[in-house]
Amino acid sequence: MIYASRSALHKTPFGAVRAGEAVTFTLTPLRALAWSGVTLCVSDEFGGKYTEYPLRWRGLRRDCDLYEVTLDTAELLGPVWYWFRFALAGGGSGIYDNPGTKDDGEGEVSSGGEARAWQQTVTLAGAEEPPDWFGRGVTYHIFPDRFRKGGANTPPLASMPGERVLHKNWGDCPDFLPDANGEVRNRDFYGGNIAGVLEKLPYLRSLGVNTVYFSPVFEAASNHRYDTACYTRIDPLFGTEEEFSLLCAKARELGIRIILDGVFNHTGYNSEYFNGAGFYGTVGAKQSKASPYYRWYNFSHWPDEYEAWWGVYTLPQVNEADPEYIDFIVRGKDSVVRRWLRAGAGGWRLDVADELPDSFIAALRDASREEKPDAVIIGEVWEDASNKVAYGVRRQYLLGRELDGVMNYPLRNCLIGYILGGDAAHFKRDMETLREHYPRGAYQSLMNALGTHDTPRILTVLGATPEEWSQTKEERAETFLPPERRELAIRRLMVASALLYTFPGSPCVLYGDEAGLEGFEDPFNRRGYPWGSEEKRLLRWYAALGALRGASEALQAGEIQYITADRGILAYERIYKNERVLICANRGDNPGEAAVRESGRVVLDKLSGQVFRSKSGTLTVPLEPLSVRILM
Repeated sequence: MIYASRSALHKTPFGAVRAGEAVTFTLTPLRALAWSGVTLCVSDEFGGKYTEYPLRWRGLRRDCDLYEVTLDTAELLGPVWYWFRFALAGGGSGIYDNPGTKDDGEGEVSSGGEARAWQQTVTLAGAEEPPDWFGRGVTYHIFPDRFRKGGANTPPLASMPGERVLHKNWGDCPDFLPDANGEVRNRDFYGGNIAGVLEKLPYLRSLGVNTVYFSPVFEAASNHRYDTACYTRIDPLFGTEEEFSLLCAKARELGIRIILDGVFNHTGYNSEYFNGAGFYGTVGAKQSKASPYYRWYNFSHWPDEYEAWWGVYTLPQVNEADPEYIDFIVRGKDSVVRRWLRAGAGGWRLDVADELPDSFIAALRDASREEKPDAVIIGEVWEDASNKVAYGVRRQYLLGRELDGVMNYPLRNCLIGYILGGDAAHFKRDMETLREHYPRGAYQSLMNALGTHDTPRILTVLGATPEEWSQTKEERAETFLPPERRELAIRRLMVASALLYTFPGSPCVLYGDEAGLEGFEDPFNRRGYPWGSEEKRLLRWYAALGALRGASEALQAGEIQYITADRGILAYERIYKNERVLICANRGDNPGEAAVRESGRVVLDKLSGQVFRSKSGTLTVPLEPLSVRILM
């Protein structure tokens, strides 16, 4: 091996660094390859510079030459790209770069073309670390209308925007068919409210929950409420500001904080600000160019042609650079962001962060930290956030002035791929690449989920057949897993959720996943929580996982070190000071085992109660088909 970016022999320190922190690269080509010199090639994208650094020959290590260089990162920021050029003793040269397909970030001699670079993330020198409370704890994701309807009286629907319809039965299938105009309006409600969440705070605590993340709670015409009608009012069907503050206070007494969904890229067509349907008494941007909100929107032909999120006319897009809009949402002393933090919220999850300018996110973080120093800011980013390009712009999410963490959809994809037959080696490679790219604080502050309100239910993903996925929407609305495949999906979910709870970052559970809720895509994934019909085995499992994580510093904040990643067997350790937790999984159909080099170690499987002892310097952990062990 000549160079591997995740090997301590070849690069120190591991992963991202702060500006000014030195990074040392060491290459070890075989002497027989006759390399006579090596150059480090660095492309500083944000700085617009390309620089070459010759490596020094430091002698021999067995039959390998040692070439070394230390990179000064003081003037660097962002994802910095690097590769190597080598010269041959007999003349000629070549490129040694990153194919991106090998373990430990190992390189290879290039076959030609543009160099394939490694990424070195460099963050701001003075960047503060994210608040650690979020990444340590368990998060519970609530879609407000569908979690629990409490004892509060239902306010008159006519007093709210959007021609709402209230389901009589909690177990009804959500409406999904177009109306007479061919639109799916999402105007059917179930009445989930703050009173219901208050009633179930002890239940959430029994699951080990430390954070509740709410999808939008502000007044809006639709049941998903991503079409905000008023940023300063809780939706009347959900509750009041006083009830919200009471919820935050009661939750904090149980060690639970509340994160709100900030939808700041667009508003609703039916809103105080755009007022497309004329429901509100305000002069909206659609009523008059003299409206105080007119400049918030980008009209190509007033009043009917305007920029909208992904072209959806009910979601007119705002101009986040407008000074009055920025003051209203972020900078003002009573801004939306500040107001709801003062009301009791512990932070924000930013919807469609890719469509918010870097400057807007940075200002939002500054305002949030001023208002509440330990407020956390999580972004909705579906890919590797350290090098994300959105609309032709390389984003700066994790450099120390914007997001504390992001939603970890790459982990979701890797976990599902592994559980459904993928090679554990691919899981390790992709997750270690992400860990290498992310600053440590951000990696520990990821929102890790197997399902969200935007994805099909995880049980359905783990149990449905290709034929069921290809059914009509009407058929998918009524399709549920038969007993055999539901049992298989539950067993798969138990393994996947154990890995989720033992991985760096906050495990996030979509309401009802722990109770066995099924459903294909939106809106079938947004059925009401099945109170009284829960899958008891899963409930006990999730409660046990929450308790294990809550009792272990290693699971909350420890480093991760892989032991085995080979086909169906995945094993890794979480390490914090003197505490070590070993996690071993077998997603295969046949028995397997994980072997760890240990001397005199006795471990307890916290899930089964079995005890294992190392013999002859090796701890051998037997693994039944489709099983997992958490060993302490």
